[in-house]
Amino acid sequence: MKKSKKDPVREDRIHFDAIADANGPEEQAMGWYYYLDDKIRFPFQARCIAPQIVSPLRKGGTVEVTGMAPEDACSAEMLVLIRWSGRTMAVPLSQLVAVDPDESTGEAIGDWHYWVEQGYTF
Repeated sequence: MKKSKKDPVREDRIHFDAIADANGPEEQAMGWYYYLDDKIRFPFQARCIAPQIVSPLRKGGTVEVTGMAPEDACSAEMLVLIRWSGRTMAVPLSQLVAVDPDESTGEAIGDWHYWVEQGYTF
């Protein structure tokens, strides 16, 4: 993903809501995990916007997102659970956009995409 322009409103929301008081990468990852889990309304339909080597999804494909992956799987990337080919699996949230999301879901996913686009890491 290419780097987007700095968004001070989004930056403040991320720093005060998602990673507030986080000391180090592990606490940032857990802050993000609980922020997303709290704000995203599951299940929702999503479209793949970018293929990734760790995911079977192809650009343009749609899936149902059923929840966050277990927190211990989200130490380096925020992963969500999807139903795909009759099974449940985890894929990176950064490769998905919600189709017709509610405001909270759209904002939270947008915040995560922004974080990734800025090149921020845990």
